[in-house]
Amino acid sequence: MKHALAQLFSDLLSTIVFLAIYAITGSILITTIAGVTTGVVQIARLKFRGEAIDTMQWASLALVVVFGGAALMTQDPRFIMVKPTLIQFAIGFVMLRRGWMDRYLPQIVRDRVPSAMIVGAGYGWAGLMFALGLGNLAAVATGNIHAWALYLSIVPVAAKLAAFGIQYLLFRATIVRSLRQSAPAAA
Repeated sequence: MKHALAQLFSDLLSTIVFLAIYAITGSILITTIAGVTTGVVQIARLKFRGEAIDTMQWASLALVVVFGGAALMTQDPRFIMVKPTLIQFAIGFVMLRRGWMDRYLPQIVRDRVPSAMIVGAGYGWAGLMFALGLGNLAAVATGNIHAWALYLSIVPVAAKLAAFGIQYLLFRATIVRSLRQSAPAAA
């Protein structure tokens, strides 16, 4: 879980920097330069450390540079505001692959929760990512950068926490039921 959150933070760092700098300065120029610089520094740091650079990180950098450049040339922040949607859609498509959750689950979940439930939860996460991407597009379409920043700061985090909590409770209830059913057999 800690690794997954760190990866998500890394993927969204340039967007987080964009939001923070914009909140402080209100300048699209400064904000976009900071977001692009953050993306480039992330890749350079990984290269310097000799770490593998994931496809998603390259894609994120490309999106930051392309959309950041477009935002700078047009002075239109909507180009950089669309980036989270593209990332969420890309993650959603990855989550459509059956079994993607397996490596994130503890052994007891893999042993005690039916695979159909795990696969269903994986598809649920994919659906959530697509919904969040569409929500981001709707926030961008308002043309109000403050409404978009508010949406991006609250809705995706709250939705993912709620989904995680629901999944945790369902998996836990399933595991407890499974353990209770196997207890009399063991006795």
